[in-house]
Amino acid sequence: MSHFLNLNHEQQLASLHRLAASALRQWDGEYVGLELIKYRENAVFCATRADGRRSALRIHRKDYHSEEALRSELEWMEVLAAGGIGVPPIIRTRSGEHLAEVHSEELAESRHVDMLGWLAGTPIGSAENGLEVDADVAALFAEAGAVAARIHLRSAQWQQPNGFSRHAWDEEGLIGERPFWGRFWELDLLDAEQRELLQATRQAARMDLRRYGRSLENFGMIHADLVPENLLLDNRRLHLIDFDDAGFGWHMFELATALYFCLDDPHYAEIEAALLHGYQAVKPLGAADRATLPLFLALRGLTYLGWIHTRRESRTAEELAPLLIERACRLARAYLDQRG
Repeated sequence: MSHFLNLNHEQQLASLHRLAASALRQWDGEYVGLELIKYRENAVFCATRADGRRSALRIHRKDYHSEEALRSELEWMEVLAAGGIGVPPIIRTRSGEHLAEVHSEELAESRHVDMLGWLAGTPIGSAENGLEVDADVAALFAEAGAVAARIHLRSAQWQQPNGFSRHAWDEEGLIGERPFWGRFWELDLLDAEQRELLQATRQAARMDLRRYGRSLENFGMIHADLVPENLLLDNRRLHLIDFDDAGFGWHMFELATALYFCLDDPHYAEIEAALLHGYQAVKPLGAADRATLPLFLALRGLTYLGWIHTRRESRTAEELAPLLIERACRLARAYLDQRG
């Protein structure tokens, strides 16, 4: 086991801060400030240069993505940026690479590190608190739907280069024997009734996914994490951050993710209608696609339980577990009920 995992939360943060400070030598400029912004899958720091320019330095979770997959993520972000989609620009290393591998003598291990341009704007909410923005909710989610549609169209038109590698939110990645985020039905916080419910949902979802099928019209590269904290609002324009979960998946899974942490919002019906309308304005969304929303909301819920299961040592998993278990079971029941 990595020595890092034996450290407590504060010790991990201190070690990552020292690693980040060391990593900055891989990029041009004199850096005078380094502040932790987020620590979940990755540790994200705001790095400030002497000239005042800020950037986001990411230290990636060890053994979560391969180097090839990390390079592919950054290459795809460049493709989206070239298509006019608001994503962080990639700041390459002194040697022109997308990312660096930095060794920590203290931890006796190496980590992959990259740097992204800082985007202006404020997150529209969070997983814990839902929407936290004073704006026209309908207009906001109509724009989010349109952005998602542009991502999916760009993906369908793009010819992937040799060596491109990202995970898949497909049948195996969602509900197979080795889901991408873990065997959610083995989460130790579940009771017997909840486990039975999740297994019934897996079985039904497998049939429905195969019936729905996969094509360039409904499946491709997706952001896969369009949650409120990854949508930055800047002067009425939405920017997208955090492509760590980006992979191959169903377009409706993308939209279900965008809705997931808004489900308890009093304006949810308006939010859902606006998101689908905004998407439809850019890319066709048929009745068969819309009918899968309960399915993909349920599947999104299952993935979050897998996330908790494989990250039980993290503070975030501990804090979010009650909310995510209750919501996942509620959506699973709703999905099975609507199937009859």
